[in-house]
Amino acid sequence: MKEKTAFITGANKGIGFGIAKHLGLSGWRIIVGARNQERAEKAIRELTALGVEVPGWVNIELADLTSVEKAARELNEQYPELSLLINNAGIPGDMSVDSQHTELADIRETLDVNFVGTFALTKLMIPLMAKNSGRIVNVTVPSEISPYWHPLAYVTSKAAQNAMMGVMAMEFQQNNIPVEIFSVHPGPTTTDLNGNMSLPGFHNIDTVGQKFAELLNDGKSHQGEFVELYPIVKED
Repeated sequence: MKEKTAFITGANKGIGFGIAKHLGLSGWRIIVGARNQERAEKAIRELTALGVEVPGWVNIELADLTSVEKAARELNEQYPELSLLINNAGIPGDMSVDSQHTELADIRETLDVNFVGTFALTKLMIPLMAKNSGRIVNVTVPSEISPYWHPLAYVTSKAAQNAMMGVMAMEFQQNNIPVEIFSVHPGPTTTDLNGNMSLPGFHNIDTVGQKFAELLNDGKSHQGEFVELYPIVKED
């Protein structure tokens, strides 16, 4: 049976760890993408203790394109069987201010990580994904603006990521490139990114990770789709 190997950015904590755990428990080998060696090794110990096969970890800092290039080279050289890239890592930007008080520096920093760095990694991994008829999955939020939660830097960066997915999906189909790309919105989830917010309608990392794994293992094509695991519930 062919080994199924996935690389998940930001797999050392939060939703990324939840995905790594449940995808790993379903039979995938997990390569942990992280910025910090200590946190990566802690995650690997926890995943291994659960029975997940973790061949190793790759250091990646999405804000640093040199780091992204180095990570892509390492993945291509050490894991030629890789068939799943999950773009999960991201930063929240300043969520405490409205749009008119958002600093340009915050916009740039958030876009650099959530869009530019993610695009750079995706672009560098497409040849290997094509070779292995692989998939690229982005963890994102809807481009439609929610009246309840809409920090400009974060929403803008994810809207750009959604546009990237849509364009790439169309081009892959038009050019018969054997790569599938789609986006997944986990829905409201209690994580460090939102200060461990826990309100009605929020889910925990385990619940989201399990549903994410079920989606990836459903045997269906999701080319160009925006899949909502748990849609945001509108208030009355």
